[in-house]
Amino acid sequence: MVRRNRKVVVKDFKVAEKIPRQKMSEQKPHERIKNFLEVPFGYTEEQAVKEASRCIQCKNPLCVQGCPVRVQIPEFIKLVTERKFIEAARKIKETNSLPAVCGRVCPQEDQCEKVCILGKKGDPVAIGTLERFVADYEREHIEVQNVPEVKETGKSVAVVGSGPAGLTVAGDLAKIGYNVTIFEALHKPGGVLVYGIPEFRLPKDIVSSEIKYVESLGVKLATNAVIGKTDTIDDLLNGNFNAVFIGTGAGAPKFMNLPGENCVGIYSANEYLTRANLMKAYKFPEYGTPIARGGTVAVVGGGNVAMDSARTAVRLGADKVIILYRRSKEEMPARIEEIHHAEQEGIEFHFLVNPVRFICGDSGKVKEVECIKMKLGELDDSGRRRPMIIENSEFRVKIDTFIIAIGNDPNPLIQKTTPGLKVNKWGNIVTSSDTGKTSRERVFAGGDIVTGSATVIEAMGAGKIAAASIHEYLSNL
Repeated sequence: MVRRNRKVVVKDFKVAEKIPRQKMSEQKPHERIKNFLEVPFGYTEEQAVKEASRCIQCKNPLCVQGCPVRVQIPEFIKLVTERKFIEAARKIKETNSLPAVCGRVCPQEDQCEKVCILGKKGDPVAIGTLERFVADYEREHIEVQNVPEVKETGKSVAVVGSGPAGLTVAGDLAKIGYNVTIFEALHKPGGVLVYGIPEFRLPKDIVSSEIKYVESLGVKLATNAVIGKTDTIDDLLNGNFNAVFIGTGAGAPKFMNLPGENCVGIYSANEYLTRANLMKAYKFPEYGTPIARGGTVAVVGGGNVAMDSARTAVRLGADKVIILYRRSKEEMPARIEEIHHAEQEGIEFHFLVNPVRFICGDSGKVKEVECIKMKLGELDDSGRRRPMIIENSEFRVKIDTFIIAIGNDPNPLIQKTTPGLKVNKWGNIVTSSDTGKTSRERVFAGGDIVTGSATVIEAMGAGKIAAASIHEYLSNL
């Protein structure tokens, strides 16, 4: 019996190998650099079914283990092969309230697709693209979302922050029957999904649709609510809430503290992308937020935020965009797709260089950045080779705008206004990794406020852990 099953799998594997991975069509580079429309167009129905047919339905699906929110991947893909697209979307939503977001911005190549058995000899199943397809199909074909019936628990939970972690906690708890209220400091919900990720990578109407689904579960949403100012965590606990989840992210910009860094024309990536995305500066003067345009723009950093900043600068009309990165291309943490798209769009990559100071012109505006050449040494704690300075190798680059995209720090407001809340030396909230519990009773946390800058799906995974822990805790009260 075992031998027969093994033969079936081998046969399916060989059949699947012969079907090429389906590629999404997308805007041509010379067209897309002139607009902020989404770059890939997504699958057609036929492409989706063909791609789904590549899945061999493993009995021990490693892809599920590779997914931080444990989407039942083979099950939803099987529904796609049967053209049950709505059912496939709802299968995903059993564990993931934001499938259209995850299908676009998750680094599947490092998670579910990385462990796909087909990837051993060829291309893994395009799990992320299939997720995007079914989520989009449901949104475009169904006016009323499928909201599960729940039995009210009679208990309430406050969620601080409406980013990926907060939305996940809220959605999961609402499905169990908790009264959940999300408090968002900005005027629009979504956190990094709306202020950080550009329109051409994640359209904001899609984020809005995903948030409306979470609200349809019964979640209440309060914007312009700065917890730590309007109310503190203790105010929430002493009020109507039985527990609080903190998912405020890492939204404070990190600077390099270099000479001349106060020159006009030097942005943190946070400010640059928030102006462009949340404040719609790319539509100025239709929207009232201006932003630097044209000239030579340099970006320092090698992650997705650096790619987003550089690709935004191209679309804002820069004559030339340069990315400065202190390691080599192989060490860049950005998604392969984002690097590829940046290269297609004419962005120059200068590897093994790092800024050391900025030079201002007479008007106080930045005109040059002085850099130094680097070489790679031994492996550091990140598993990448440590960049080392090459002495006396300084050189200058003429620029008009400079964007610093080297990471973010947590906003300290909640930590400073919540007595007894333990933080580490970087200001991140300390939690138990398997529960999300903090040092304060009835207070949980997860996402970038705990780990520092990470991915959307990692924040969602932390949210799921915290939601389960909150449920267990409150069930025993």
